[in-house]
Amino acid sequence: MEKENSWVGKEVERTDEYEKVTGQATYTQDIELPGMLYTRIAISDKAHAKILDIDTSEAEEMEGVRVVLTGDDVDFKFGKYIEDRNLLAKDKVVYYGEPVAAVAADSEEIAEKAVEKIEVEYEELEPIFDPKEAAKEEENLIHEDMSEYNHAPFIFPKDDTNIANHFKLRKGDTEEGFEEADKVITNTFDQPQTQHVEMETHTTVAQWNGEDGVEVYTSAQAPFVVQENIHRMFDIPMNKVEVNTPYLGGGFGGKAGLNWEPLPILLSKKAGGRPVKIDLKREEQFRSSAVRQGMKAELKTGVKENGEITAMEIKYFWDSGPYADYSVNVTRAAGYASPGPYEIPNIKTDSYTAYTNHVYGTAFRGFGHVPFFWATERQMDLVAKELDMDPVEFREKNIILPGGTAPSGVNVRDKVGRIDECIDKVVEELDKVETGETEDGKLRGTGVATLWKAPAMPANTSSSALVKVNEDGTVTLVSANSQMGQGSVTSFLQLVADELDIPYEDVDIANFTNTDLSVYTWQTVGSRGTFMDGNAVLDACEKTKEQLKELAAESLKTPEDKLKIEDGKVVEEHGEGEVPFSEIATGGTRESGEGFGGPIAGYGTYSAERTTNLDPDTGQGAPGLAWTVGARGAVVEVDPETGKTDVKKVITSLDVGKELNPQSVDGQIYGAVVQHLGSTLTEEYMYDDEGRMINDSLTDYKIPRAEDIPDEMINKNVENPQSNAPKGARGVGEPAMIGVGPAVANAVADATGVEFYDLPLSRQNMWKKFDEELNLEEGK
Repeated sequence: MEKENSWVGKEVERTDEYEKVTGQATYTQDIELPGMLYTRIAISDKAHAKILDIDTSEAEEMEGVRVVLTGDDVDFKFGKYIEDRNLLAKDKVVYYGEPVAAVAADSEEIAEKAVEKIEVEYEELEPIFDPKEAAKEEENLIHEDMSEYNHAPFIFPKDDTNIANHFKLRKGDTEEGFEEADKVITNTFDQPQTQHVEMETHTTVAQWNGEDGVEVYTSAQAPFVVQENIHRMFDIPMNKVEVNTPYLGGGFGGKAGLNWEPLPILLSKKAGGRPVKIDLKREEQFRSSAVRQGMKAELKTGVKENGEITAMEIKYFWDSGPYADYSVNVTRAAGYASPGPYEIPNIKTDSYTAYTNHVYGTAFRGFGHVPFFWATERQMDLVAKELDMDPVEFREKNIILPGGTAPSGVNVRDKVGRIDECIDKVVEELDKVETGETEDGKLRGTGVATLWKAPAMPANTSSSALVKVNEDGTVTLVSANSQMGQGSVTSFLQLVADELDIPYEDVDIANFTNTDLSVYTWQTVGSRGTFMDGNAVLDACEKTKEQLKELAAESLKTPEDKLKIEDGKVVEEHGEGEVPFSEIATGGTRESGEGFGGPIAGYGTYSAERTTNLDPDTGQGAPGLAWTVGARGAVVEVDPETGKTDVKKVITSLDVGKELNPQSVDGQIYGAVVQHLGSTLTEEYMYDDEGRMINDSLTDYKIPRAEDIPDEMINKNVENPQSNAPKGARGVGEPAMIGVGPAVANAVADATGVEFYDLPLSRQNMWKKFDEELNLEEGK
């Protein structure tokens, strides 16, 4: 019988909801310090050009302007995986919107007027926008001195090219595989750049304190990464770099790593230590800040008449923009996870990060898997049609199951759940749908897609947590998991309550990460929070229980192995003796009055287990800590005369291992479905011929509105626990984002017979395709 206060698997109120709903939550944008200066940036109006001269004299003479910086004032480059990025453009600009100068002034209005006074003289260079063409280019280079850049050992840039990384995956012999095939099907696919569109734009407040270091408040998913980078860039000891992260108004990968933090630090230093704030406007976020990479994909599939896939060759060309940032690791992650959850004997994948003169790319929820699954899952339907085979049957014939071998060569064991069960759950719902023409002349269709995702991270990342017992027996958890709406912290509190057998209400989190006071975690990215931070929390609970038992054993004169934790007390297993947590929280007391032991605080750690670097020539190795698999289903109704597509229903089934909090899992999935529908139906970066984004506002960049939300979003998750996960739970935040696009496109094809290869499936794009293939103008 389940204990009354067994909290894992229950729906509980999120720990952050009251503050957010009542407006009491603090975000970086709320931070105001005495003597604050405010920053605005002057940006390039060229995509690729030499800087001949920057005249800042008028701006510097304005009343209220305290500091003006240009690239000549910055003596470093930076970057997470390749140090290729300028804080302010130096010698040349490499994308339209690149910051060329920054002003710190007494008010935003003064700073805004000052940047308008800055004049830049350019000599234009030929821009390059197509990632496939950029990868071939040997003359027109974005970075002429790439060989001099420091880079991570698992990233492979090619000198004297525009290729920032080339990841290779090799399994079996694809030539033999294609010879065995009865049919070979080749297709190309495209997904444009898209924006994170977090509610809170990038914001940082920084104050230079001379020999005392620097204090930073920032909307960051990775405060310890920010700290380490600032330490290196400014040559400040890490114990003098204090990074604070209040609540984040969304992240989605856009606030991973280091972003704008160095700029206000440098401005504050130049301003004699006055605090400086940068708070990007929405238009600046679109033009000058990082995006999800665009991608072009070429897929070649060999298949037998019975549906068995014999070989796949894949090429991805990722539009990194002019800086590598996270794009090079996105390239790697998509490469080793391709072609998805299928057991294929012969695979050859080449995944290229190409420098272009578009806005630069970074991490985005799904980390490359959303674009590559767009290609893979469209290809699966197209191949099935070539075979005249049901697309579900075709997938089921080739899916990977526990005990199978992943494309990178590792036996997946229980790291992969039961995707067959997920498919069954989705099909069960789709079978209830009547397809074909509706009474009002629309065309209704259904589509499916599969997915999988593992945290994309270096092999040696780690997390930690601290569980502290207070004098009244309540418990405080310290974790550096960034709180940006994902709900992980609530699940952590449930873990603590369950392990220590106390009410959920008796556990709280020490809000906000402060790198001076918080325990370390690498980053809150990649759906690693529940798995890695959760395991660290469990380890901290175990250490806490050991300390509690050690002190109680002396108080009760009972061996530790005869004690158990129950209802906020340490009790004898076969006796009546008990000691409440409150009596020993700060140590025990002997009859003489002498104290023993000490305050109860368990420090827990977790490092990624059984993950390895990958072979640079074959991509073979163990990259995935935990693979969340799943399936998606979509029901659409299409008006072929207008191109308007209504997504009526989205069905999701993920093998979550164990739902720590079903409400949080559902929330992650619902939000991800709507977010992915945006990049499926409406969202894209639109550029003119000169590389200028022409839809840089929420008026023109269309994100989903309430009317775009499906009538039904049905979650039918399955639970096959993973042995090394906290209570068996796998990550959900990123897998929940994958597969909506291809499921919708497959449903559109089912309804209309028209195949789409490029996103977005906007009304305009769909009407044009329908007009071409259905001869709408002739009324056919």
